[in-house]
Amino acid sequence: MTHVTSLKDVQLSQPSLVTIGVFDGVHLGHQQLIRALVARAKASGSLTVVLTFHPHPDVVLRGLTGRYYLMTPDEKAEALEALGVDWVVTQTFDEAFRQMSASDYVRQLCGHLNMTELWVGQHFALGYEREGDLDYLRRLGEELGYGVHAVELVADAQHEVISSTGIRALLADGKVDGVATLLGRPFTVEAEVVRGDQRGRTIGFPTANLDVWEGLLLPAHGVYAGWATVDGQRHPAVTNIGVRPTFDGQRMTVEAHLIGFDGDLYGKRLNLTFEFWLRGERRFNGIQELIAQIQADVAEGRRLLGVDYP
Repeated sequence: MTHVTSLKDVQLSQPSLVTIGVFDGVHLGHQQLIRALVARAKASGSLTVVLTFHPHPDVVLRGLTGRYYLMTPDEKAEALEALGVDWVVTQTFDEAFRQMSASDYVRQLCGHLNMTELWVGQHFALGYEREGDLDYLRRLGEELGYGVHAVELVADAQHEVISSTGIRALLADGKVDGVATLLGRPFTVEAEVVRGDQRGRTIGFPTANLDVWEGLLLPAHGVYAGWATVDGQRHPAVTNIGVRPTFDGQRMTVEAHLIGFDGDLYGKRLNLTFEFWLRGERRFNGIQELIAQIQADVAEGRRLLGVDYP
């Protein structure tokens, strides 16, 4: 797969099938569309191109700040590659792009991508003030020589359409089991381990302090069980997200205690899953009460993860 950040970096001679969307999280709905697109492209001898955006249009149009994304652009490209996509174009979404007409943009797609089919959701629209709805795109396709395939949106067991917005709401409530159901995998954070205040080591529970991308949305403050993978090895982990109120903390941290691990993690990349909610963040009346709670957290984490060694 090839990942580029501009259409100018692509000039395909082979026909391509294209889909356009933010695809934040690459959830089950996205996956169903992409798999169908890839299968259709292979059957017709075409390439598969996913065109996505960064920053998120919501961030630009609504002036959002802080943590919002479910994955980094590179993680998104990797997830799409795993589904069999040939090209990912991460288009910069800025004011100039927002004001581009649907006609101008689609003509660029045809010119650079040799697009023969455009696959989008049933309520899709592009271009300034969303002028390029499905009817518009179909009419333009008759002129430019591409077809439009409208895909039905995927619903969950409660018949609610699976969406990145819904996943963000579940994360904000700490419902990581629900998030995993909609993603088709556990919510995951990958980041470098950096040096913290090393307080965990002094109380018998050393932690890996993660330098998480500032744009990545995190689960609600609290304690979670999951798996930490580093240097190709997987370890059960209990992770705290929060400000450590027992120590009058002010800065939000993500700290993972790798159960049974004894080694130096500083400077390494650590992949961390969030699979079970254990409890919310709270202030304890002293170190001994905190230690007792951490011991209980580790025991519960081991039970939920099916870990039977100390």
